[in-house]
Amino acid sequence: MDDAAYMKIALSEAEEAAGSGEIPVGAVVVCRGLVIAKAHNLTETLNDVTAHAEMQAITAASNYLGGKYLNECTLYVTVEPCVMCAGAIGWSQLGRLVYGASDPKRGYTVYAPDALHPKTSVERGVMEQESSKLMTEFFKERRRSGSQTSS
Repeated sequence: MDDAAYMKIALSEAEEAAGSGEIPVGAVVVCRGLVIAKAHNLTETLNDVTAHAEMQAITAASNYLGGKYLNECTLYVTVEPCVMCAGAIGWSQLGRLVYGASDPKRGYTVYAPDALHPKTSVERGVMEQESSKLMTEFFKERRRSGSQTSS
């Protein structure tokens, strides 16, 4: 499978998050061609500001592999990781990060561009339009209904 195929899985996770009232971010960890973790935001469900899709996926992947380092893995995420998630990605020594939409308000490239491990390669903009559209529609609906979600 190629990057777009794995990103479609992450987008499916993001759609599941949106359906549960979560900010629609989805993540998938792939290791040697095998999907070893899938996750989406759970901050509202768990009442936990750290329950971002990336954090859930890193934890699941580490548990699957039986170790904390993901240097042979790729993380696909629909939106650019925040600083917290970038820190976790860095500590996990992730081999490759692929994300869809940039996040000019909260993305790691704005606040901590060096947070990732030096050997982590980054691919930006994979299925960017689809990822952006999902976020835009989610927040448009939130504003329309008057609901407040800040993370």
